[in-house]
Amino acid sequence: MSNPRAPLRRIVVAGDGQLGSLAALAIKQALPFAEVIIIGTPVDNGALADRSPTALPFTNRFHDRLGLQEELLLLRAGGCHRLVLRYIGWGGNDGSGTVQHGAMPYGLSNDASLKTRFAQEWGGGSRSGTEGQSGSQFAGSVAEILAGRGQFAILPSETPTPLSDVDYALRWNPAAYRDLIIERAAAAGVRHIAGEISDTVPDGQGGLSALTIAGAGTIEADFFVDCTGPSAALLSRSAPVERDDWQEYLPIRQLAFAQPVKPVLSLEDRVSLPQHGWLNELAGRDALQLMLALPDGVSDGQIMDMLGQPPAESISLNPGAVCEPWTGNVAALGDAAAQFEPLGFLNLDLAHRQLELLLEMLPGQVVDPRERDEYNRRAGLMAAGVRDVLGLHYAAPAAAERFGPLKQSAHLKRVLDQSSRRGRIPFSEELPLANQELSALLAALGMGSGLTPLALAEGNDAAEKSRAAFEAKAQAALSAAPPYGEWLGRFLQSNQPR
Repeated sequence: MSNPRAPLRRIVVAGDGQLGSLAALAIKQALPFAEVIIIGTPVDNGALADRSPTALPFTNRFHDRLGLQEELLLLRAGGCHRLVLRYIGWGGNDGSGTVQHGAMPYGLSNDASLKTRFAQEWGGGSRSGTEGQSGSQFAGSVAEILAGRGQFAILPSETPTPLSDVDYALRWNPAAYRDLIIERAAAAGVRHIAGEISDTVPDGQGGLSALTIAGAGTIEADFFVDCTGPSAALLSRSAPVERDDWQEYLPIRQLAFAQPVKPVLSLEDRVSLPQHGWLNELAGRDALQLMLALPDGVSDGQIMDMLGQPPAESISLNPGAVCEPWTGNVAALGDAAAQFEPLGFLNLDLAHRQLELLLEMLPGQVVDPRERDEYNRRAGLMAAGVRDVLGLHYAAPAAAERFGPLKQSAHLKRVLDQSSRRGRIPFSEELPLANQELSALLAALGMGSGLTPLALAEGNDAAEKSRAAFEAKAQAALSAAPPYGEWLGRFLQSNQPR
């Protein structure tokens, strides 16, 4: 029979960006009788999780569990919705020389249809039609059709609607989002102290017993959470950090950000292949943001040509992950645990999934090594899953030609082999995307899929029946969805404070 342990009395979260702020709020809600202190360390512009203006659908549900209502993000953080991520040119050119493109939707609503011959022969794969084409003959999902038409709404959920199965990601303004979380954390009783970490006190067991904050003195704690970005200001001081280097797997070494321009309200974001690297276009209510991801050897003039202006900011990137992100009584989240390019917007998604895992494994005052080992095992699988999803992008036809051969993990090789030959995705723990989403991503990137045994066993009329069912579903969604800008405008207007 197990005995209860003394609970944590004080937890310190270092870093008060959007990740550290949410971590402090979540831990306070999980341990309401513990004292939680967040340290506002200097901003690290290389912390991509902190500067990310979007995440994946997992974050929407994580927000719900923390009581952070979506309507607040729309009203106070410049929130808006994304249904698909469009990949332009990754599949190379078709036989006529036209650049192919595809779009990856989110969610599992196509689970059944993805097993049909229709979905693989007609609905999947890259398309070379007009960009943003909304006709169902070019679309692989209802979400893509809605995004192409610019139609979507969050409808009352008392009964199912034609839009109920359409999953989505949210965008926001990171500064406004962070301020909202800080306000919530303060209301929950989290203490906020600004200052640089000038020293740490080891606890003799591979962790820390206290921090010294410039201008604020020494703060003792039972547990520490490192959200300080790539410097890993706490983890690097608690023990030697062993790192899994991803440079052989991923080619990007620099990110160049353009000055944001006028707002663009769109249900899709785009990632294309210009002359060098790749270019991300992120829409938003506050601005359209352009970011170039570049390998070594690209000149300043080439960067300016691709961005259309001198970069407003550039940061270097050293891809890789910490082998043991929880060491002693210090756990690292986000860029303190793993750094990689923001392809597919996985940075904040990984950080939020790490945070959820930490909440599941929170220790008592005395850390049980088994809890720590299990956290490190699963966090390692999460990081490896991100590396493999990024690597899948670089296996796309045009990307493979652009960036050359890169190292691939055994799991990624299995995914590419099994998908191309048998139309299936091998199972793996802790991936950032479900298998159905990975299938959609492969199609969007122009990598053909073999037929599943189920598809081969279908009768001759199965594809036509699937086509008719898909078209009916798409038409019902279009009929139910107003123009997104009109719906969002009405929502914001009707919820203004009086």
